[in-house]
Amino acid sequence: MGDSIIAVLKTIFDRDLKKLKAEVNAYSKEEILWVETKEISNSAGNLCLHLVGNLNTYIGAEFGNTRYVRERDKEFSLKNVHRSQLIFMINEVMPIVQNSLDKLTQEDLQKEYPRILMDKNPSTLRFLIHLTTHLTYHLGQINYHRRMLDV
Repeated sequence: MGDSIIAVLKTIFDRDLKKLKAEVNAYSKEEILWVETKEISNSAGNLCLHLVGNLNTYIGAEFGNTRYVRERDKEFSLKNVHRSQLIFMINEVMPIVQNSLDKLTQEDLQKEYPRILMDKNPSTLRFLIHLTTHLTYHLGQINYHRRMLDV
């Protein structure tokens, strides 16, 4: 029969978090991670912080019971966090995502996601798919940021 949906989600999160690490490491000059321009209003560093906060909140805290408390404003206001700290944070969230998803059953995926989001109550599966595309979307922005500014 093919992979379970949970296994597929775990594979996608793992793949894209590894790509996030590679993108952060690919900047030749660390300070460029934090550059914003008129055309690019979110730096790669802030997008990285945002992605880690997002996954810690919506997967780790919700399904892994990590007790993570999100400070979303800081994801965009903090500046000049060292690259090594960003990598540490990515490395830290990777097993949290994997272990949290391991706690879910196929039946859990059909249940309503436990939080109300933007006045909606999606299924857990629908919201997890949203989280994979959210990660991929911002990963693409980081790649674009690096290729445009790290010359």
